[in-house]
Amino acid sequence: MNLENKIVVISGGASGLGLATARYMVRQKGAKVALLDMNQDAGAAAVEELGDDNALFCLTDVTSEADVDKAVEAIMVKFGAIHADVNAAGIVAPAKILDRDGKASSVENFKAVINVNLIGLYTVMAKCAEKMSLNEPDEKGERGVIVNVSSGAAWEGQIGQSAYGASKSGVNGINIPAAREFGARGIRVNSIAPGMFATPMVNALDPKVKDALIAMCEAPKRMGEVDEFASTCAFLIENSYMNGRYIRLDAATILQSK
Repeated sequence: MNLENKIVVISGGASGLGLATARYMVRQKGAKVALLDMNQDAGAAAVEELGDDNALFCLTDVTSEADVDKAVEAIMVKFGAIHADVNAAGIVAPAKILDRDGKASSVENFKAVINVNLIGLYTVMAKCAEKMSLNEPDEKGERGVIVNVSSGAAWEGQIGQSAYGASKSGVNGINIPAAREFGARGIRVNSIAPGMFATPMVNALDPKVKDALIAMCEAPKRMGEVDEFASTCAFLIENSYMNGRYIRLDAATILQSK
């Protein structure tokens, strides 16, 4: 799918890798973006930076179907279509299964992570796919592309990442069933599992903490640059033969247990 003048929805789009992807889509690919996020100030700043003609911010809690419906309606009013969906909204909320006293931890933390990272992702994906189905197919028969953000924790989750790892495994598990279902509609589905990236939040960490994170990277021995993530999202959208799969973008890093 050619991204020029296409409408890309990005959940978690007001900060971190989501915002980096929005910038890349607008500046490098000539696309227009809709940013779904809970941070209203950051969202407004992103629209000001990218331009009102190129960007729309929708205050959205992805765990609320009503919020997602409202956001999708606003996108259709402003841009008239949805062509791609990058689902980058997520939380970590680490917690061990058993607490220090050996008692089972509250299930509420597990539910919260699953609700945002998996159910919220599913909700945005489904609502966007509904609108993609209305698009006229391009010369390759495509109507839309979905890119879901996974994590290395889906394979090698660290201690305390049971909820996070489960949610990201679920993200990968969506690929094939959704790709098979949407294929007849001209919609592709893939996921990308980023490793450690130099987001503004990570760059603000104590240098010793950053060095410890970099030490976990195999090769190259550095954190990923945010445009490396964004360009991979673009690749998954642009390459019409990529479907139902995941890409690990992590410098061959295998997460340690803690």
